[in-house]
Amino acid sequence: MTNLENTIDRIQELIDSGAEQQLRDELNTYHSADLADIFQQLKPEERLKCITEIDEEKAADVIEYLPPQLQVEILGDIDTTLASRLISKLPHDEAADVLGDMEEDESQAYLDKLPQKFSSEVRELLTYNEDTAGGIMTPLVMTVYDNMTVKEALETIRIKAEKENMELYYVYVVDKHNHLVGVVSLRTLITTPMHLNISDIMSKDIVKIHVDDYQGHIADIFMKYQFNALPVVDLYNHLKGIVTWDDVQDIVEEETTDEILTSSGIVTDLGDEDDDILTGSLAHSIKARTPWLFITLIGEFIAVTITSKYDKTFSALPVIAAFMPLLAGLGGNIGTQSITLMVRGMSTGQITLSSGWHHIMRETITGLSIGFIFGMLVTLVTWGWQHNIELGLIVGIAMSLNMTIATMIGTCTPLVLKKMKIDPAVASGPVIATTIDVIGLAVYLTLVTWYLINL
Repeated sequence: MTNLENTIDRIQELIDSGAEQQLRDELNTYHSADLADIFQQLKPEERLKCITEIDEEKAADVIEYLPPQLQVEILGDIDTTLASRLISKLPHDEAADVLGDMEEDESQAYLDKLPQKFSSEVRELLTYNEDTAGGIMTPLVMTVYDNMTVKEALETIRIKAEKENMELYYVYVVDKHNHLVGVVSLRTLITTPMHLNISDIMSKDIVKIHVDDYQGHIADIFMKYQFNALPVVDLYNHLKGIVTWDDVQDIVEEETTDEILTSSGIVTDLGDEDDDILTGSLAHSIKARTPWLFITLIGEFIAVTITSKYDKTFSALPVIAAFMPLLAGLGGNIGTQSITLMVRGMSTGQITLSSGWHHIMRETITGLSIGFIFGMLVTLVTWGWQHNIELGLIVGIAMSLNMTIATMIGTCTPLVLKKMKIDPAVASGPVIATTIDVIGLAVYLTLVTWYLINL
């Protein structure tokens, strides 16, 4: 990060000194992704100065690498005509994302200034839910007709690629009504005799996705088949566009982030997806983090109520209070381990509802085994510390039961939530912490009370 800090200092010095040519030369030496990192550390007026000093192609690339909030901010600060030109240089799906993050009247004004063909294609993308294939696809797709010869197809590909500057992943074959009928690789086209028809060499076994398929399903399909791109069709099998591997990479990163946040008790679906929890407004951050904390508060009040019922037990043997954090800590940790394994296994497809019983049994045996080991350790340590073998056994048994129950809860909860069609990730952190505290305390204090009665 020292290099980044030095770079930012140098750029700020050039801005302050008014050395425009030196600033332009300096900025153009960096990759667009690096410039995006630099822009995020600059003041708004400094970003505005820099974006106007680099060439438009590079400026559009930088915009593409920036977070949504910053994209909208920069485009709103610069001249409308320049902003429209930069948007027109973005990939269609990225342009749709940027415009979708703006106010409706603002995005409409930009759409009216964009080239007609580009504008109409982006308008169509904006009609789809942004979390679906239609919302993330690019309509620029290389197609040839099924009645073409290989020679005609190669000539068509050359002209289209040069004219529209599109990425070449696969060549999709359509009929005269734009129905998707096949796919052919460039390797096949290049190595096949020129006189053969495309319909004779294309593959009809097509893996495709629908415009309304949600991004989680799309990511699963990509992970399963390992394609670089997949065609997107509508209800009538018309080819509408393609989703590429880099789109899916963004999906996986987004879903992984959501899963981590959700498992920590942070609400991610508050409606305002562009207000980042870490760097966005304070109100949004508070609203995202509060709900599960209230649930935890209620659960801990239940734990306090249970503890208060055993005031005579604490009076008779005050040392038992010293073991409560030990039980809660280890129980919570092993429960969190189980729930993390289950949630991750379910997200990768390794664990299904049909195989759930097997994993419940396996984790229960694991929890029982680990609980026995730690129970024995706690028994021996307590015996040596308090010189009381009975108390050591009570604490050790409580530890063993607590860890076993925590493992069972951590294993079963995600499966139950999945069955109820609720995101299993919400079961992590808050649920385990609260449930283990309540059940662990109840088990521990009941055993100690039984011990005192039978002393």
